[in-house]
Amino acid sequence: MVSHLFFYQLTLIALVWLCVMLQWVWPSDPTAVCPTTPESPPPPPKRNREPKPFEGLIKKPPCDACEHSSEPPPQTPSCPLPRMEPTRGRRRHVDTSMHFCPNPDCAYRGWVGWGNLRANGHPNGGPWRQLLCVVCRRYFLETLGTLFHGKRASVELIVRVIACLAEGLGIRGTARVFEVDPNTVLQWLVEAAEQLRVFSQHFLHDVSVRQVQLDELFALLSAVKNGAVSEADAIERLERSPQWVWVAMDPESKLLLAIDVGNRTLAMAQRVVHQVAQVLAPDCAPLLLTDGFREYITALLTHYGYWVQPPRRQVTGPAPKPRWMPLPQLLYAQVVKTVRRRRLVRVSHRVVFGTLEAIN
Repeated sequence: MVSHLFFYQLTLIALVWLCVMLQWVWPSDPTAVCPTTPESPPPPPKRNREPKPFEGLIKKPPCDACEHSSEPPPQTPSCPLPRMEPTRGRRRHVDTSMHFCPNPDCAYRGWVGWGNLRANGHPNGGPWRQLLCVVCRRYFLETLGTLFHGKRASVELIVRVIACLAEGLGIRGTARVFEVDPNTVLQWLVEAAEQLRVFSQHFLHDVSVRQVQLDELFALLSAVKNGAVSEADAIERLERSPQWVWVAMDPESKLLLAIDVGNRTLAMAQRVVHQVAQVLAPDCAPLLLTDGFREYITALLTHYGYWVQPPRRQVTGPAPKPRWMPLPQLLYAQVVKTVRRRRLVRVSHRVVFGTLEAIN
């Protein structure tokens, strides 16, 4: 009888033979035997940070302010009749040389110090003097065209209210201090703003500066005059300043060249840049600095651009269309601020038009 040890040895020999045959038949993988280190991926291509040259625009960007200003201006008054000198009666002691007749049908309308005005006392015992034009026989108060015309309040009260508003006191707070209705305070503020706008428009022209900074600040004034917002709603909204105040300023002399109120849109940017272009002298080419608002580029191109005919690239074929390009003397740069959690973390500068050497 065969022992169990013999069967164990025979099974072990069969397993060894099977392992040898599998090692001989199985295909060998050289990469598996000698693993190689994986090749590192190629470095990403470097980004070209050089700004591309501006190719120009096919169409000139539209500007509503420029279209309205292209309309014919109102005709200036023609030369009036000869200067009038009083020859009868006693000598006049009231100086009327700073006033003019407002009647549009009068030949002396708009002419100051022409001798056609006479003082005519104080109507109804009021504080303001009445003037008479001896040519058209029209009466008017000396406050016509000013903030005090038609006001029953005293001049001192109106001046103090406007001064408090200019110092930053709110409308409701000013009304409580001087015991005036808030709607009255708002109306005085709107009229004062209109007077200052006309005053600045008359005196600010042909200004020569070296730099102009344009910025938008987060406040409602023009909508009340236009009727778009009610007075009660305006008082409430003006306290929390919901709209944008656009300012253009000369940083060297601190002169405000333009100030306007509106939303942060392309139309408002066009409007503000148009006001700056009207104030500056025709030969003035200052350095323009703004934030990263992209609509400034279009607004500046509208008012400081010209048509350029590109050269032909081929001998035959249609000629290339003219391009609207910035003026060669235009210098424009942006100061972009990065704010995180209400903290300024980075300030970067970007040259848009012009060269870095010229801007520096």
